[in-house]
Amino acid sequence: MRLLILPLLLLAVPARAEVHEVRMLNRNDTGGMVYEPEFLRLRPGDSIRFVATHVTHNAASIPAMLPPGATSFKGRINEEIVVPFAVPGTYGIQCIPHFAMGMVMLVQVGDARADAAALPDNLPPPARRRFERILQRAE
Repeated sequence: MRLLILPLLLLAVPARAEVHEVRMLNRNDTGGMVYEPEFLRLRPGDSIRFVATHVTHNAASIPAMLPPGATSFKGRINEEIVVPFAVPGTYGIQCIPHFAMGMVMLVQVGDARADAAALPDNLPPPARRRFERILQRAE
């Protein structure tokens, strides 16, 4: 009888939250000033470890691209940070020094889907183009 209960208990253990790694790069095969990967789908409770590979990068939320109830964040330059994503929705992430050059990424938490209509009007043109490209590939 005990041998039958153990497998059932193991099935009842909730899935563990994952920590995904994102590297902040000067260049990769998609272009310059990039996050790799530039798009992630997460489960609520997952986290991202942002790894600076150069002394000029950081990771910060874009205030106009946060789901309601989500907490903003801002890492320091050349700082590795781990950010939890608990609130479902779509998050825009920027490297503050390179935002105008289009160094952005998109994080989708849960089932919510983003579209280009949700992009803020005041994005720098390179950031807008990169977000539009990310959204096309994420579909």
